[in-house]
Amino acid sequence: MASFTKPKRISLRNHPVYSENWMQDIIADDPKIIGLGDLVLRDRERRQTRAGRLDLLLQDPDTYKRYEVELQLGATDEAHIIRCIEYWDIERKRYPQYEHCAVLIAEDITSRFLNVVSLFNGAIPLIAIQVQAYQVGDHVTLVFTKVLDEMQRGLVDEDEDAISAPTDRAYWEKEKGTPKTVALMDRLFELVKESDPEGRVEIQQVLCRVGQGWTRRQLRPVPPAENIGRVRRGCPDEC
Repeated sequence: MASFTKPKRISLRNHPVYSENWMQDIIADDPKIIGLGDLVLRDRERRQTRAGRLDLLLQDPDTYKRYEVELQLGATDEAHIIRCIEYWDIERKRYPQYEHCAVLIAEDITSRFLNVVSLFNGAIPLIAIQVQAYQVGDHVTLVFTKVLDEMQRGLVDEDEDAISAPTDRAYWEKEKGTPKTVALMDRLFELVKESDPEGRVEIQQVLCRVGQGWTRRQLRPVPPAENIGRVRRGCPDEC
């Protein structure tokens, strides 16, 4: 039977050897250790114009999403929170083609910090991770715990599906559109189904659409006073 060794919690902030640079090296060598997926290192100590240096820039190789990581030993404070958000803002404006998320890693995530961040978490994608260092015999290990996750935004289709009850053609001809706009829909559906023979037509209270799964095209006729329609094409899975 293996022997049990009780780990001893150590403070990185007050430790003479295990510094912030040491922790930065550990994460840079293996970004997966922080628990945000199979990330890769894009840059470290990245210079920001008139704003210091970004500790770590990580990226998801599959989605290309970028994570601006700020490290802090000890308890969270206002300066590091502002710096973390500032670096995220600079990077997302510099590289708008990517999705960005701010990440703050600190030894002590205080309740005051969580209360403040929760006020704007819906507007700023932010992840807070608490790191704890433990000494086990002659070895030191780091444990990363996510205490605040990024708010996931719902898809437009999900919201519409929740309120879109099925209906029939008569409803659209009399209430939402006119016989001319419905006839226009029929013609557009025919054109779409030429490229997607297995597509299906769904007539709902909010919209009418044709397609399959998440690749469906959506068509919204305008009110009866007008005789044109608005077409919105959904993005395929490979977009």
